[in-house]
Amino acid sequence: MSDIVLELPPELREELKEPMGRVYTDADALLADAEAPLIAVGDMVTYHLLRAGRVPDLALVDERTKRSAVDDEVRAVIDDSAFDRRVTVENPAATLTGELLAAMGDGLRGEGTTLVDVDGEEDLAALPAVLLLSDGGSVVYGQPNEGMVLVVPDATTRERVRLLVERMDGDTDAALDLS
Repeated sequence: MSDIVLELPPELREELKEPMGRVYTDADALLADAEAPLIAVGDMVTYHLLRAGRVPDLALVDERTKRSAVDDEVRAVIDDSAFDRRVTVENPAATLTGELLAAMGDGLRGEGTTLVDVDGEEDLAALPAVLLLSDGGSVVYGQPNEGMVLVVPDATTRERVRLLVERMDGDTDAALDLS
């Protein structure tokens, strides 16, 4: 198993429920406002973007939504998608592992598109995704029972995320170096 770099303490869970950007229910409207490169975090987000005709530059999925297995259609659309590379990593719930962070960085630096299939949970990957992008680019993640959140990282958003990451348990410096 990959080394856990950061773990989410219980007191931060509520803060992470607040969307970091605008919430969309329509993938086409979201894509009209999104910038490249595009990072998708979550199976349903990835599914909706693929159905709208956009293969994310980097997508992270775990074959689960709201703690249940995704249905066969979602799995089939993601499996049949046109990603150039597919990488499998381990990342337990409420953590960020070195393996996940490295796969994200490699996926963005590499040519083409990358699907990161997470054995465990990918929910927290939106945080390092925001830090990986300089001005320009977009991160999309799911907001349960609401829709998809579009984050176009800027200095303010990255600082908000950096402060959250610094309050997580573990090796913040290593996480920030990897992202």
